[in-house]
Amino acid sequence: MSETKVFLLPDLGEGLTEAELVNWLVAVGDEIRVDQPIAEVETAKSMVEVPSPYAGTVAVLHGEPGQTLDVGKPLISVTPIGAAAAESEPPVVEPVATTAVEPAETTPLETAAAETYREEEKAGSGNVLIGYGTPGGHGQARRTRARKSAAVEAAGTSSVATKVGDAEKAADDLLLLRTRVPGKLGAVISPLVRRMARDHGVDLSGLQGSGTSGLIMRKDVEAAIAPAPVVEPGRVVEPAETRRPRVDPRSVVEPGETRTETDPRTGLRVTARTPVRGVRKAVAANMTRSRSEIPEATVWVDVDATALVEMRAALKKAGPHNTPGLLAFIARFVTAGLKKYPELNSRIVTTEDAVGGDSQEIVAFDGVNLGFAAQTDRGLMVPSVRNADKMSARELDAEIRRLTTVVREGKATPAELGSGTFTLNNYGVFGVDGSAAIINHPEVGILGVGRIIDKPWVVDGELAIRKVTELTLTFDHRVCDGGTAGGFLRYLADAIENPRSLLADL
Repeated sequence: MSETKVFLLPDLGEGLTEAELVNWLVAVGDEIRVDQPIAEVETAKSMVEVPSPYAGTVAVLHGEPGQTLDVGKPLISVTPIGAAAAESEPPVVEPVATTAVEPAETTPLETAAAETYREEEKAGSGNVLIGYGTPGGHGQARRTRARKSAAVEAAGTSSVATKVGDAEKAADDLLLLRTRVPGKLGAVISPLVRRMARDHGVDLSGLQGSGTSGLIMRKDVEAAIAPAPVVEPGRVVEPAETRRPRVDPRSVVEPGETRTETDPRTGLRVTARTPVRGVRKAVAANMTRSRSEIPEATVWVDVDATALVEMRAALKKAGPHNTPGLLAFIARFVTAGLKKYPELNSRIVTTEDAVGGDSQEIVAFDGVNLGFAAQTDRGLMVPSVRNADKMSARELDAEIRRLTTVVREGKATPAELGSGTFTLNNYGVFGVDGSAAIINHPEVGILGVGRIIDKPWVVDGELAIRKVTELTLTFDHRVCDGGTAGGFLRYLADAIENPRSLLADL
C-alpha cells in the first residue's frame, strides 16, 4: 500500500532558515503532479513558488497564509494517486530538503540519510530549487527509499507521524547530525534543536539526551530552558501537558468586543503591531551590521549636470525609443571610476589567524557588479548588474530596467540580489538633494545621486541658471582615505559636467 509522503520546506537559497507562507496554490483533495507549484513563500530575498516533488492527492497543508515556517519542517502531505490509505497508516516523512552542516565523521545514520537523498535524486523532480530538487525528471512521482541500517533503526529514525506535531518530530529525527563523542551517537542533535539551544544559551556539552544512545532531543533542550518548578510539600501541580499557559489579560478579547491597548511609556493608544519579517527583517539586520562593523565616512559635491541633461535630450530627439536614462549614464561613469579607484570596489574579510586573533584582508575584484537601490512594495531591494564594467550605457539601461521589473514582481534570484560589489542609489526620485546613506554590507562604498534642479551657478564668471545635482559618497575608511574617496567623487563630477569627453574614451 502506498504511503502518504510529507514534503519538508526546502532551503530556498543562501542558507535561509525560514520563509513566510504567502499563499497556497492548491487545496486539500486536489490532485497534483510532479513539479506543480503548490505554494508561494516569501524569504528575506524574494518571492518563490515552491513546486511539489510528489504526484498524488493533497492530504494535509501544514500551515496558514501569513505563518512563518522553518526550513526542514512539513509543508504539504501528498497521498499517491490510487492509494487507499487506511486511517491507521501514518505518513512517512522523507527528507527531500537538506541543510548545510559542519563537517564530521560519517556514521551509519548519516550514511543512510545520504543514500536516501541520492536515491531521491535519481527518481525525482526536474524543477530545482536550492537545497532540493534534482536534474532530469519525467513527470513521475516515483521515490525509492533506502534500506534502513541497524543504527538508523536503533536511533528511531524510522518513526512515523500521525499528526503534524509527530511529523515535525520525525523531521527532527531525520535531520540528526553527529557533533562529537567518537564511537557512538552520543550528543547528537538536529540543526533546529542546536539553534534552539544556542538561542537560549543552553550548553549542550553537559546535557544528557533522553533518546537512544544519548541522543539530545528537542524535549531535552526545552527541559533545560524551563526546568521543573520546585513543589512545596502538600501542593498539587497540574501535569505539564494540561497546565494552562499564562495569558496577559490585556490580550484577551471577548467575542464582539474591541479592545484598545495603551503604550505604558507614552500613554498613547497603540494602533497597530506589525511583525518585522521577510525583506524588512533582512534589511534591518544588514543595515545594523553595516553601522556596527564599518567605520564609514561621507564626502559630497554639487555638480553642474546641464551638459549631461542636454546631451541626453539630443540623443532622445534623434532616437526616441533607444535612449538610455540619466541613471544609466551615471552608472557607466561609476564603473569607469571604479576601474580608476579599485579600492572602492573591494571587500573587507576578517579571518582568525594562527595565534587566535583576527586578521583582515582587502579583497579586490576583476570586474564590477553594480548594485542599485530599487524601491518596491516589499521594501528596499538592491539587485546588481553583473559585469557592469563591460556594458555600454544602453546595455546598462536595459539591464537596470529588467532587474527593476524583476524585483518589483518579487522574482529576483539570490544571485541577482546578493552579488554586488558597489551600490548606486538614486534617491533624487524621492525629491531630496542628499543623504548620508548606509553602506550595503559587505561592500565598502555607496554613491547617492540627488534630484536635478535649477540653481544659480557661476559659468565663465557670470551667473547663470543651471541643472545642478548633489553626489554623495559614503565609504569604508578601512579600505581607503579621503584622498581616494575625493578623487573618485571628483572624477564622477567631471564626467557629468563634461560627458562627451569621457564617453569618447569609454
